[in-house]
Amino acid sequence: MNTTFVGLKLKNPIILSAGPWSRDGLSIKRALEAGAGAVITESIVSDAILDVRPRIAYNGSGAQNIRLYSDIQIEGWEREMEIAKSAGGIVIASISGHTPSELAYLASKMEHFGADAIEISVSNPMGESLEILASDADQMYRIIKEVVEHVDIPVIVKLSQTATNIAKVAKAAKKAGAAGVSAINSIRCILGVDIETGEPMLPTYGGYSGAPIRPLGLAAVATVSQTVNIPICGIGGIENYKNALEYMMLGASAVQVGTTVMINGFEKIREIVEDLDRWADSKGIKSVAEIRGKALTHLKSFDEMKVEPVISHSNHEPCREDCKACVKGCIYGAITRLESDVEIDKNRCTGCGVCIFVCPEKKLSLRW
Repeated sequence: MNTTFVGLKLKNPIILSAGPWSRDGLSIKRALEAGAGAVITESIVSDAILDVRPRIAYNGSGAQNIRLYSDIQIEGWEREMEIAKSAGGIVIASISGHTPSELAYLASKMEHFGADAIEISVSNPMGESLEILASDADQMYRIIKEVVEHVDIPVIVKLSQTATNIAKVAKAAKKAGAAGVSAINSIRCILGVDIETGEPMLPTYGGYSGAPIRPLGLAAVATVSQTVNIPICGIGGIENYKNALEYMMLGASAVQVGTTVMINGFEKIREIVEDLDRWADSKGIKSVAEIRGKALTHLKSFDEMKVEPVISHSNHEPCREDCKACVKGCIYGAITRLESDVEIDKNRCTGCGVCIFVCPEKKLSLRW
């Protein structure tokens, strides 16, 4: 299933995001050979810094990462890009900085080294200065405009979920000439604390990524899709082809994966791409454009929601032995467990919907 994002024709919509998994030319080449439609370099800065150890923690669902940026100096990226581009794929350079001139310089250098596009990362969950910048639409406009004026390749802006008004920042990006936006960046977090020692899993704030942030990423993509006519790349918690499709149906033209590749290896890219192709073939779909935004027509504002008198109903299939998930989850006390079924008190049920999601047999539904 092919796609076009910011004028780049991708063989598939799966892009490897900026991160330690795309830290150098060899890593990028491996991702392209695994089938990625494009790869984004780890964020490149003016002054590379050494890594701390340890720098990544994982709790089985989400990850905290305190690796800041690429540890390769800007001039070293000339050789890394040569290695990366030897695979023949599309490589997008992620850059990060604090001033318009600094970012314009980095963008110009990476264009000269062969980057097919630029992604500006203007948020950093390890500190607050860039997070504040990511919410300032006027300053963002000035930064993006400066970069756009200094390169001839597409410029993408990576938006932060912590922005106070992500749609306003996206509008500023479009006005400044950005070819597209990516949403969202990782989120500031502390993954956990060892209650025996009192020590955090990692000794400072870091970026939270993985499946738990997917609902936030989906909401951000939908918000931008509904308010700004600009190409979007969806990011956050994509672990399989279904997650990728969710983002596309909310308006994304492409998606980025990262944490799942870190945990499962580069072959995860191939798995997602192949599963996506199988799904598309079964539906007769050739391009992302055919499904992009399909779910947006079903989104309503709260004021548009109709108050309908639906209540829970059982299909009377046998319950699992000793299962009382719906009984426990009904805060209105409307469900009673019988021998092999449940009884629903129509006078107490308010149609909240919890029971249909907690039932392991999916035997409950909301209707009149």
